[in-house]
Amino acid sequence: MVQSIRTQDGRDLAVEVLGHPRGRPVFLLHGTPGSRLGPAPRHAVLYRLGVRLIAFDRAGYGDSDRLPGRRVADAAADVRCIADALGVAEFAVVGRSGGAPHALACAALLPDRVTRAAALVGLAPRDAKGLDWFDGMTESNVREYVNAAAGEDQLTAALEFRSATIRADPRGSIADMRQGLPAADKGIVSDTGIRAMLVRNFAEGLRSSAGGWIDDVMAFSLDWGFRTESITAPVLLWHGEDDVFAPVQHTRWLAAHIPDAELVVERGAAHFAALRVLTRVLSWAIR
Repeated sequence: MVQSIRTQDGRDLAVEVLGHPRGRPVFLLHGTPGSRLGPAPRHAVLYRLGVRLIAFDRAGYGDSDRLPGRRVADAAADVRCIADALGVAEFAVVGRSGGAPHALACAALLPDRVTRAAALVGLAPRDAKGLDWFDGMTESNVREYVNAAAGEDQLTAALEFRSATIRADPRGSIADMRQGLPAADKGIVSDTGIRAMLVRNFAEGLRSSAGGWIDDVMAFSLDWGFRTESITAPVLLWHGEDDVFAPVQHTRWLAAHIPDAELVVERGAAHFAALRVLTRVLSWAIR
């Protein structure tokens, strides 16, 4: 059941709690674009693992109010607010794709609350020294960040158009996206259940506007508001070697700039393979 939680600055966040009601709490931070309806293990799997999974629409997505000008770091305050409202003192965080930088923000800025953090197929900071940030990245993603560099107005025009297209025909948009995927991802997205989940996820996240999508891309393009070197919690970094949305060298850079991070790079896997390993990652998160 979805519940609305009010932040200190007066915004509402749409939150859904799944799995074992007395299980170990884990925040699951969705991708870009996305929503609380994104990839997650089935209820029976979560119950068997003993996981209390907390998913929410990031600011500007779905039923969560927008926070214009937000940085990646701002996700930590929203996670802390939700945890306080739910009576959760300590928790793990798992972020996939666009959720990965936000999971790292929680680990860096909530050291007294976050027990473990996992970042799957995520990006490195835009100003990461020594990293060719666009190398190996698909043209559509490169275009988003070029638009962001040109200014928020240009990015807004582009993403509002793409968002309207997805809202008008989410199934067709998923089918179109599948055409440009590497072979490893095509095999995963060909699954009927996964395609149906992606349709629900994108349709819900972009139901009202592209606000969350715009704010994510702008946040990734600017200073994140924390240093990855400051993270002290155990961190797991997972990436598919053939990823074209967030190239694997981003996670390799993170591994070199997060103390004692555990790096797993899977050969023959790409972006959507993170869906396959999510149950295993959740088991690691509550260890």
